[in-house]
Amino acid sequence: MAYWLMKSEPGTWSWDDQVAAGTDHWDGVRNYQASNNLKAMKLGDRAFFYHSVNEKRIVGIVEVAREYYPDPTDASGRFGMVDVTAVKPVARPVTLAEIKGEPKLAELPLLKQSRLSVMPIPDEAWRLICSLAETDPD
Repeated sequence: MAYWLMKSEPGTWSWDDQVAAGTDHWDGVRNYQASNNLKAMKLGDRAFFYHSVNEKRIVGIVEVAREYYPDPTDASGRFGMVDVTAVKPVARPVTLAEIKGEPKLAELPLLKQSRLSVMPIPDEAWRLICSLAETDPD
């Protein structure tokens, strides 16, 4: 299993929206690197659900329910999407400031490529962030 972080603006699609939907598509990605990350996702992979913009915090965990397929909102036909299912909220949201303050997380794409909306999370970082979130990593 691989781990990821997926950013969403809570005013557009929030954790509560994801929970209410259960399983839904993750569309609208128009960055090639983020799109390549979506292409690399496999069924059962897990991702942190990150509220961007004003909140800047991890609020939940989702699981890939359908692998990459064409995004009908992309008129160019170049980009695709995956479906994700809400798994659980984190017990304690983890803020960007906390992540920045943890030296063991200094190499995360979240800090190195702050505008990237879908990014890989190394196994060790996944476990550490889950610990900060007081949430079981499995």
